[in-house]
Amino acid sequence: MSLATLINHPEATLVDVRESWEFSMGHVEGSINIPLGQVFARIDEFRNMSKPLVLFCVSGNRSGMAEAFLKAQGVADVHNGGAWQDVAYYRSKKVA
Repeated sequence: MSLATLINHPEATLVDVRESWEFSMGHVEGSINIPLGQVFARIDEFRNMSKPLVLFCVSGNRSGMAEAFLKAQGVADVHNGGAWQDVAYYRSKKVA
């Protein structure tokens, strides 16, 4: 499944792992903000989220770290969406 398809999946949870001040300056409509530093303490919350999970940040670096951690903890169907602007584009255009 392509990234664009994952982002627009009706059950997808979009998680922005940037800091809250970054999120407040612009974010993907419908996304939630869980900064990378909080991901480790909120593992059960991630396990209970609707899947697929699409994580993103400024460049894909922090979301890649979060993806690797969540997968190592057994959270399934987690994907690195890369840059938040790309996720916003795919979400707004419903690009499949």
